[in-house]
Amino acid sequence: MEDELVIIFSSVIVLVIILGLTVNGVVSKVLNHRRELREHQLRAASPRADEIADRTDMIEDRLRVLERLATDRGTLLADEIDALRDDRAAQIAAPKRDQELS
Repeated sequence: MEDELVIIFSSVIVLVIILGLTVNGVVSKVLNHRRELREHQLRAASPRADEIADRTDMIEDRLRVLERLATDRGTLLADEIDALRDDRAAQIAAPKRDQELS
């Protein structure tokens, strides 16, 4: 009777160990898969987030210029518009001058 109990208990212990190792393997594979999936999603979202941040910065810069133009006096506004026109005319004339010199 005592020998039978030892065999039964040792069999139960072996089965518990095998079951524990199996469950541990399955759980670790599931966790690894979830981690890889999350990393993939973060990698896919990262370029989009950078693009959105860049566009937001550009829009904020434009808004600052518009706010400054809207809050300045009329004479300052006219002076800045004239300066922008002069800069633009100079930029257009520069390539033409370079072509004529070539």
